[in-house]
Amino acid sequence: MTLLKIARMGNVVLNQVAQPVSDPKAPEIQALIADMLETMSDARGAGLAAPQVHRSLRLFVYHVPTNRVENPDDALLPRVLINPEITPVGNEMMVCSEGCLSIPGLRADVPRYATVRYSGLDERGELVEGEATGFHANVLQHENDHLNGILYPQRITDFDRFGYVEEIVR
Repeated sequence: MTLLKIARMGNVVLNQVAQPVSDPKAPEIQALIADMLETMSDARGAGLAAPQVHRSLRLFVYHVPTNRVENPDDALLPRVLINPEITPVGNEMMVCSEGCLSIPGLRADVPRYATVRYSGLDERGELVEGEATGFHANVLQHENDHLNGILYPQRITDFDRFGYVEEIVR
């Protein structure tokens, strides 16, 4: 049973600010990362944050699939970001069509910053940092929101494009 199924079985509290990870190399954190990567893959998601699987920790996993980028070189294999800091670069916004593994079947257009800087630790506890645009920036902001107790419907500014996937596609 994947972690996501386990999370749906319980009383998930997603509106709390998650706590920093004190030791990224701890065996329980390494096991959590492995389980989250498997769950994200099984669910065919682009990202998964620890609060979504009942762990109030500042940690998420994500990837950038080739079908979400114009240039295949911009695709990213699964990654881990622990204790992330995400900051906008400029004021340019983009509209992103988002769904969430914690709110299955729904989608909405959500405004996000077009470019962000990110920093944090990887699964080895080593510093990673960079700048992200497009879908990469989108997934970083979406997953980081989970760590701050925010779900994407709280970011919607135009509810005309919010609804069940089957209805929106029509």
